[in-house]
Amino acid sequence: MSKIGFIGLGIMGRPMAGHLLDAGHELVTVKRGTLDATLAEKGMRELDSPRAVAEQAEVVITMVPDTPDVEQVLFGEGGVIEGLKPGTLVIDMSSIAPIATQGFAKRIHEAGGEYVDAPVSGGEGGAINAALTIMVGATEEGFSRAKPILEVMGKTITHIGGHGAGQTCKVANQIVVALTIEAVAEGLLFASKAGADVAKVRESLLGGLAQSKILDVHGERMIKRTFDPGFKIKLHQKDLNLALEGARSLNLALPGTANAQQLFQACTAHGGGEWDHAGILRALEALSDHEVGN
Repeated sequence: MSKIGFIGLGIMGRPMAGHLLDAGHELVTVKRGTLDATLAEKGMRELDSPRAVAEQAEVVITMVPDTPDVEQVLFGEGGVIEGLKPGTLVIDMSSIAPIATQGFAKRIHEAGGEYVDAPVSGGEGGAINAALTIMVGATEEGFSRAKPILEVMGKTITHIGGHGAGQTCKVANQIVVALTIEAVAEGLLFASKAGADVAKVRESLLGGLAQSKILDVHGERMIKRTFDPGFKIKLHQKDLNLALEGARSLNLALPGTANAQQLFQACTAHGGGEWDHAGILRALEALSDHEVGN
């Protein structure tokens, strides 16, 4: 069993840390408000800084919102690198910029550590059920060391390539997810406006070529209008920004991604940055002056 520092106990980080505790690992984290009671009961301890976490851990996992957050945790004042011991495994499971990830990996390696980028897909449900898809960028040695830990939290773990490759895969994932959510929203909106029973439409589509996990999970959210976040619109916006920034540097056209980003932006303009990303439906409803189910 490992001594693990887990930094980032948000919607997904909390259950992920819980699975590691259940597997017998010893966990420490950075004190941020009140520690979740379940994690405290399982033995998770709080320390004052990322530096203190690194000083006590063999493995440090970060699961924070954005590239600057990872940089601050790793390299800011009192950061992980200040307490890094030779051979410490640093696993970043956040979704951040691939190019920045390569720079972070270089700095950790120069300090004597091993760096792995391992962003995840599967949302809150995947985190709760330890069924996440995990996309890994690492050396062969880094992947070999990280895999037993990742297997506690995920179901499908794939070594994509070198440092940054996991994050590149995650950006591609977020493009596909965003466009599929938009497609489901448009299909259900069309069916509703045309007078069909959207619940029956969804049921029928789940048996055909249009079947997808997003139609299953997010289609149900749209019909039931349950937009409490499993994955927040503001975070998906951040991921699509990474995609569009990358597309500009690659001289690549991603028109569907740009359109989905504009719909997310419309949601945010209406106070919906904290909605689940299935809330993209609301932007389309506003444009059409029609609400699904009415």
